[in-house]
Amino acid sequence: MRDGVSASRTWLPKPGSDKSITEVYGEWHTILDFLIDRFPFISEAIFRERMLRGDIVDQDGQPYHADSLYRAETFLFYYREIPDEPAIPFKEDILFHDKNIIVVDKPHFIPVTPTGRYVKESLLSRLKHQFQLEEISPIHRLDRETAGVILFSCNEKNRGAYQNLFQNREVEKSYEAIAPTSSLAFPLTHSSRMTKGDPFFLMQEVDGEANSKTVMDMIETKDGLSRYLLKPVSGKQHQLRVHMASIGSPILNDPFYPVLEPSKGEDYSSPLQLLAKTISFTDPITGKEQHFESRKQLIL
Repeated sequence: MRDGVSASRTWLPKPGSDKSITEVYGEWHTILDFLIDRFPFISEAIFRERMLRGDIVDQDGQPYHADSLYRAETFLFYYREIPDEPAIPFKEDILFHDKNIIVVDKPHFIPVTPTGRYVKESLLSRLKHQFQLEEISPIHRLDRETAGVILFSCNEKNRGAYQNLFQNREVEKSYEAIAPTSSLAFPLTHSSRMTKGDPFFLMQEVDGEANSKTVMDMIETKDGLSRYLLKPVSGKQHQLRVHMASIGSPILNDPFYPVLEPSKGEDYSSPLQLLAKTISFTDPITGKEQHFESRKQLIL
C-alpha cells in the first residue's frame, strides 16, 4: 500500500496455456514485453519510468526492471496511477471508529472507491492512508455525487456480518433531498422495475414487476422547492435519483436525471442536493443498537 493505494495484480500466464491470451498477445521475453502487449494504452516510456521508481514488483515485493525476464505462472503487482490526478478540496468527517467499522460523513464529489480519474483522492484510499490499514473496505455504496453517512469495514474477519445486514435489509437508511415542490399527496411510496439504461452508467424504469421501492415524504417547502425525506426499502443503483425524477421532481443539480448533462470537470459549485442523512442497525458483533447521523445540511 502506497499513499493509501493498494497494489493491483495481474497473472503472468504460461505461453500456450491460455490460447485466447497467447493468440492476442503472443509470447514474451521480458516483463516489459508483456506489459507493452497486455496494456497497449500505456506507453513504453511510462512503464520504464514506473519500473525505475520501483512501482512494478513481483509477488515477493521485488522490483522488476526493464530487462527482467518474463516469469510465467506468477503474479505481477503494480500501483494504479493517474497522471495529474485532480485534488478534491473537501475533507471527510469520521463519525465513529472501532475495531470493526469506520463510519464516515462523506462530502459531495468524492468517489467511494478508485474510479476513472480518481485513485488517491477516493474516500477508500484516503481512509487507508489515514489509518494505515489495507483491509479497510466499503460495506455499501454511495454515489460520488451524494454526500452523507457511509460505513466501512476495517476488520476482514467480520466484514461479511455487516454486509449481510444490507443484503437482508436489516439496516434503516434515510436521505434528504431538495427538489421542485410536487403536487402529489405525501407521504407516498414509489415502486418500479429498474434496469440498466443507455449509456451503461444510467438506470431506467421499465415495465414489469417492481424491484425497487422508496417511501417519500415532503417535510419543508420554500419558493417552489421542497425538502424531501426519502427512505429506500431496496438498494438499486441511483434509485432515489430515478424515483424522484419519475414523480416529476428531479433532485436539484442532478447531472444524470432526467437528462444527462456534459461533465463539469472540477466545477464544484452545484452539488447534487442529496444527503444520506441517517443509518441505523443492530451491530452484528457487539449487539448494540447503532444510529449515525450526518452533520451536513442541505440548505433550502
